[in-house]
Amino acid sequence: QVQLVESGGGLVQPGGSLRLSCVASERTFGNAVMGWFRQAPGKEGEFVAGISRIGGTTHYADSVKGRFIISKDNAKNTVYLQMNSLKLEDTNVYYCAAGTSFSTFGYWGQGTQVTVSS
Repeated sequence: QVQLVESGGGLVQPGGSLRLSCVASERTFGNAVMGWFRQAPGKEGEFVAGISRIGGTTHYADSVKGRFIISKDNAKNTVYLQMNSLKLEDTNVYYCAAGTSFSTFGYWGQGTQVTVSS
């Protein structure tokens, strides 16, 4: 079973940057579509970004397009989410996910809190 461990969350001022990391426990990482989701208390989860197995295809939510960048390092079993120009509304718990397609994610991390506040 794939285990995913996120890190890199924290408190940042509006306009600042953070980079989230997610390490997968198995070598199947290289065969998985990886994604980042976020969810605020009492709200539905939201897709943020996804990246294909090889890393040549990425997808972003409109709300983060141009500000966030997803990337992966298959040698390190790690996927990253570089978050720039952070806004108050980006405050959420961010979850790493692995799956077989951009619409099918079956494995989830425990989440990491990102708080954007002045």
